Amino acid sequence: MPVAARRAIAGSPETGTARTGAIIRSPIPMPEKIVLAYSGGLDTSVAVHWLRAERGYDVVTLTVDVGNEPDLEAIVAKAQRIGAVATRTIDARELFVRYFVFPALQAGAVYQNQYPLATALARPLIAKLLVDIAREEGAVAVAHGCTGKGNDQVRFDVGVASLAPDLRIVAPAREWGMTRQQEEDYARRHGVPLPQGGSPFSIDQNLWGRSIEAGDLEDPWVEPPEAAFAWTKPVDATPPQPRDVEIEFERGVPVALDDQRLEGVDLIATLTRVAGEHGIGRIDHVEDRVVGIKSREVYEAPAAVVLLAAHAAVEAMVLSREQLALKQRLAQEYAELIYTGRWFSAHHQDIAAYVQSTQRFVSGLVRVRLHRGSFRVVGRRSPHSLYQPALATYGQGDTFDAGAAVGFIQIWGLPLRTQARQQLIGYTEEPLAIATPQVDEPPKLDAPLQGKAGVQA
Repeated sequence: MPVAARRAIAGSPETGTARTGAIIRSPIPMPEKIVLAYSGGLDTSVAVHWLRAERGYDVVTLTVDVGNEPDLEAIVAKAQRIGAVATRTIDARELFVRYFVFPALQAGAVYQNQYPLATALARPLIAKLLVDIAREEGAVAVAHGCTGKGNDQVRFDVGVASLAPDLRIVAPAREWGMTRQQEEDYARRHGVPLPQGGSPFSIDQNLWGRSIEAGDLEDPWVEPPEAAFAWTKPVDATPPQPRDVEIEFERGVPVALDDQRLEGVDLIATLTRVAGEHGIGRIDHVEDRVVGIKSREVYEAPAAVVLLAAHAAVEAMVLSREQLALKQRLAQEYAELIYTGRWFSAHHQDIAAYVQSTQRFVSGLVRVRLHRGSFRVVGRRSPHSLYQPALATYGQGDTFDAGAAVGFIQIWGLPLRTQARQQLIGYTEEPLAIATPQVDEPPKLDAPLQGKAGVQA
């Protein structure tokens, strides 16, 4: 027998008394809880009200600091004012650097040879924290403020589903179909505070980088205005004299800057300031999004670009040619899985295991010169270096056995000589033509494309 029925027969004061014929009312069900990743911006602020009014949830907000410098006190007050039943904040900067940024640095992960993956790296961490808070709060769902057009919806949805398949995922901005103007009108009607002094651009930032998009930047022909940048100086405003910085690595992780040992968060923040002062770290490229569209993206990542180059310089000293070749291929795959939201996958675990193995001897010191918007490695050394001066020198003390080169060349070139003799030499009137194979002339741009049979394609 259901609990409510037993209470009614027993004369429970919650439901009335059956013997006297009183009306028995069932208890009103409590609203379900949902945890919303909350930034305090327009989308997520409107989402707090929308989730309450349109979906009937009790909303718990979660604000995560990954180096985006949030005003946590103001954000919490705003969420409470709109109607959140609880607000949670987490300083996750150290977690972000230790478990996400530095593993990506060790892998050399850069998406499409341009993007150091700052925003993409933060999303799986926030997804994990959403799940953790949902468990603590007894929530049945999580929510985020991503639209249906960007990459982050994929990263959040796939990440949460990988960690907690039982949780529902709600994306209000993907569902309500409102334009930005309609969101602002909705906010005014329902007393949701509007952001003050907003930027014309859509900006996301954390310790590893800052992304700027929308507005005039949607035209790839338009040069990004200086107003889009916050961390990097324009070249004409940078110091006239170059500056050298020395970065020390231990097992692939940066541990010191200019002979001062620093924790990861402080090291990245310091290098961001120093490199940004010299105009380092601006990135402007057209990127392929997960959802299948091309998007013009502008980034600032001073510390990221310098650390990636310095780390690669140490690896070049201590890894073999075969290790470097495989690792460079895996770096692209690593970047792809981060960008496409597959952090919590067995594929990632497998690649990460190899990457960690390669970092056993990636320790050393790198000197990088910063000057007028550019930088270059000007010195490197490692106690595990495979670079041996006695083998590399052309001067006194040369220990390389040049006489052995003749036999090596004979063996190395054997397959080529065999193929040339058996297949190439004597089978063409012009033996040297094999170096420049003949191809059909490409169609002219103003001519219709033709198929093999002459039919227009």
